[in-house]
Amino acid sequence: MNKQFKKIAIVGPESTGKSTITQQLAAHYNTLWVPEYARYYCAALTEPCNLQDEINMFHGQVALEESILAVAQKELVFCDTTFLTVKIWSDEVFGETPEVVLKALPQYHYDLYLLMDIDLPWQEDPLRDFPHKRNHFMKVWKQELDALNARYTIISGLENRLSNAIAAVDQFIATK
Repeated sequence: MNKQFKKIAIVGPESTGKSTITQQLAAHYNTLWVPEYARYYCAALTEPCNLQDEINMFHGQVALEESILAVAQKELVFCDTTFLTVKIWSDEVFGETPEVVLKALPQYHYDLYLLMDIDLPWQEDPLRDFPHKRNHFMKVWKQELDALNARYTIISGLENRLSNAIAAVDQFIATK
């Protein structure tokens, strides 16, 4: 792949509007977006998720992102989460991160992360697990992004969440 892409990852705890904002940003900037692979994977599970499932979700997210990048025509692509989520969930649920994920973390660069704040009301969903741990996961996300020396902006707001996200992306574009 010769084209240089600016990848913007939309990340954060559960029920913070990541998928909605990702799709809205892609529409606003008339570009492609990468869906969250884990949502589709987990919806098809018939047993409780295990560490091998986390590895499968890692591989699936990477493959999905690479397939979208292969057909992208614009240099800006939005990612509805990244496989950093696999690390966070694996650490929380299983007490460890698969080695393949740890090795891959420094190899996958995102130019900007939009960290969705927990100021939206919790929305029930059968694929969501931790309504009472949102503060905890917000701290974990900040720690993980700091550990990667990632450039990130926290996106807050109920009615103005999208406009705040657009402002952050516009500021990023202006500095590039």
